[in-house]
Amino acid sequence: MKKVTFTPIGVIRTPFKTRDDAPIQPSRAEGARGTVEIRPDLAEGLEDLDGFSHITLIYHLHLSKSFKLKVIPYLDDVPRGVFATRAPRRPNQIGVSVVRLIKIEGTVLHIENVDMLDGTPLLDIKPYVPGFVDQAEVRSGWLEDALRRDKKKK
Repeated sequence: MKKVTFTPIGVIRTPFKTRDDAPIQPSRAEGARGTVEIRPDLAEGLEDLDGFSHITLIYHLHLSKSFKLKVIPYLDDVPRGVFATRAPRRPNQIGVSVVRLIKIEGTVLHIENVDMLDGTPLLDIKPYVPGFVDQAEVRSGWLEDALRRDKKKK
């Protein structure tokens, strides 16, 4: 297969310096704020984004240097296939998070509910549009039992 190369469009800034500091998912990062610094030459591409309450950030998991095909995911103690998880140790270290867009100042996006590490290279931004991504009948596989157990703990 042909190699694919990406050039970051910006960098994500957060208060989280290490993996141990960072929340496991955006849903566990409520109120955690950060910024996205977009390259100045791409400023025009931010036009009209301020009308969206949430955005999807696609980024490079730059500190994940290797991968495993079986991982023990958060909320579980059973090894699972990496493609059935959101674990960061993936063959292509790509992360995806939906965050709340607070405001845009020039080429700086102020965001909330961040779960990335400081300095994370940003590959792309897409507006979050519920009607485009929500599905009527969703199954969550092995995670359904894990989420039920987690709810009972609270």
